[in-house]
Amino acid sequence: MSPGPGLKWSYPARMISRCLALSVFLSAVAALTQAAPEAVKYNVRLETSKGPIVITVHPDWAPHGADRFRELVTSGYYDDARFFRVRKETWVQFGIAGDPKVAQSWRSKTIPDDPWKGVSNKRGTVAFAFKDPNGRSTQVFINLKDNSETHDKEPFVVFAQVERGIEVVDALYAGYGEGPGGIRAGRQDPVFEGGNEYLKKTFPLLDYIVRVEIMKF
Repeated sequence: MSPGPGLKWSYPARMISRCLALSVFLSAVAALTQAAPEAVKYNVRLETSKGPIVITVHPDWAPHGADRFRELVTSGYYDDARFFRVRKETWVQFGIAGDPKVAQSWRSKTIPDDPWKGVSNKRGTVAFAFKDPNGRSTQVFINLKDNSETHDKEPFVVFAQVERGIEVVDALYAGYGEGPGGIRAGRQDPVFEGGNEYLKKTFPLLDYIVRVEIMKF
């Protein structure tokens, strides 16, 4: 509001006006700062029994998937987890915690589906496995070849890409093939109930994740 023709702002009025303008500016900056982390990609390092793998997560590709993966990484969920399903030169799957209590507590904590945004399931990309709509929880897989022809139409929505260490992923033990199987095979209950103790006894050569952490820049 202007003071009108022929009038001048008093000093207190000018100060109040400037304070209000500053307040609006700071509120806008704060809102942008709070929203920014959700859209910023981040790197995750998987230290495995075969060597390190670095994955770059892209929240803009799949925001729900990226947020859930961060949640699982920071909680230590994937530490000591086995790569339990490895189809040579096709994909590698992991995401059942080694501790049965932890695995079962997360099993039903699903997230909403992310819409497919055109990022194909090419070699080195990472997506959540699922059986039913809005049924993604903790299990993810890394594509070892271009699986876009079969996976994009599901769709398996890509949320990350292997940045370094794809040769490590290629080298993960694949001798058991499907092993306990995927979510849709209906054979995973023994893994959830027995955890690493069951896997070590039944599939002793499986490679595993030592620890996972978000990398600092």
